[in-house]
Amino acid sequence: MSLSAIDHKQLFDTMPVPRFLVSVVGDEYKVIEINNRALEYFDRRDDAILGKSVEDFMDSENARHFNQSFEVCSGQKVPVTIQALPNLPGSIRVHGFWINPLLDQNGNVTILDVMAQPDASDESILQRERDDAISLLTSIFDVSEIGIVVTDHNGRIVRVNDSFVRNYGWKRDDIIGYDFTMLLTPDERKLARDNHEDYIVSGDRSSGEMKLIRKDGTIANVIFTTATLELSQRRRFQVTNLMDITMRKQMEVSLQVAKEQADTANHAKSSFLANMSHELRTPLNAIIGFSELMLNETFGSLANEKYKEYMADVLLSARHLLEIINEVLDMSKIEAGRLELDEEPVDLYKLIESVMRMMASRAFSSGIELEEEVVENLPQVYVDTRLIRQVLINLVSNSLKFCERGGHIFVKVDLGKDGEMTITVSDDGLGIPKDKVQEALEPFGQVKDSTLSAKNQQGTGLGLPLAKAMMELHGGELFLKSDEGMGTVVTLHIPSQRVLHNPDDINRFK
Repeated sequence: MSLSAIDHKQLFDTMPVPRFLVSVVGDEYKVIEINNRALEYFDRRDDAILGKSVEDFMDSENARHFNQSFEVCSGQKVPVTIQALPNLPGSIRVHGFWINPLLDQNGNVTILDVMAQPDASDESILQRERDDAISLLTSIFDVSEIGIVVTDHNGRIVRVNDSFVRNYGWKRDDIIGYDFTMLLTPDERKLARDNHEDYIVSGDRSSGEMKLIRKDGTIANVIFTTATLELSQRRRFQVTNLMDITMRKQMEVSLQVAKEQADTANHAKSSFLANMSHELRTPLNAIIGFSELMLNETFGSLANEKYKEYMADVLLSARHLLEIINEVLDMSKIEAGRLELDEEPVDLYKLIESVMRMMASRAFSSGIELEEEVVENLPQVYVDTRLIRQVLINLVSNSLKFCERGGHIFVKVDLGKDGEMTITVSDDGLGIPKDKVQEALEPFGQVKDSTLSAKNQQGTGLGLPLAKAMMELHGGELFLKSDEGMGTVVTLHIPSQRVLHNPDDINRFK
């Protein structure tokens, strides 16, 4: 044996960490060399290990762990690292093992070099882990899209991240070492200083809004969160995260201004309608009253029949104008939330009968048939009689408007299985195009169509929207189904809680 070989053998045997060599023959792994520290680690003599498989001197769990690592290393021809498993008998503590494959001239793995890693308590390993942790935290600090400012116990700025520099324009040299209050508007500095001192001492967290001065002098509205961090030697720092909400604040101000303007306009509209209701209704009532007197020739006959015709036109126009004014006022009150319900138990049979009688003359003069299907002994409903009557009048009036002579209007009432009351008003009139049904339900959303006559297009376009709004005031619903040339079906749902199935049901409204 050469001197060089002896030197290498001595070096191998006296290494301060356990080390052994394993031969690879097919799928068999035998220990062919082992140093003194490895013998101490496994607590075996060399004759109990040399030429043996790991199963011969390790427990089954450790042996299986090593053999699997040997297979990976020899198969992949790459170094493998494994952690040490418990229950090894030796007193030497190791963190794990490096397994390094040694190749022959043909590139085949012939020997595996197995060497122990120092224990995790080794100071160098702990230092590396600390360095890695610091590097990770530094990376998070730098890449965060939220501005971060770190201040010491005196309130001096000791560090800011890239996002803060980018968002607020300050260079690090401009602010590092300066009091953090230089970044705040004057009106917020004293409170911020007092809070900083309290939180540094107490360690409490805080959050809120504040105004921050950018480098260019503009003001940024920010949401801040703070936390106290204590390092070695009881040094305390405050970490403050800053999220810019300037755009959101500007939007809030814009929305508030827009709301105030809308409220002002709505108030002006309500005041105008309230004032004009008296100014418009008073002369209209006079026109209607005097027209009726003249048509009835209460104080003597009219000299010319044409005058009667004209007076009839005047009376019709005045009534139509009064109807429009009432609809506009009702819609205005509903939109302003000022229309209150005057509720009472109502017999739908009697209510619908009165509406049908009221509309009968108009239907007769238009050559349109009115038909109803209402059971007399239906439960009463707890509603505002005037509003429900108005809903039915609006719906039947709409049907009369869009039905041609010889048309048919049908009103039906059903009591559903779930206890709700359903009123259906259907006709075989002109109908509404499907794509304009939603438009018909919007205030003043009267469907315009060149094929419709002047009779069909007269009105304000408030009939259906008013009916819908009045139903919703009762917690009910209105559904409109229509198509051009197929007629229209309007369904009203009165919720079950408004249907008085028993006399005692009235008590829930008291």
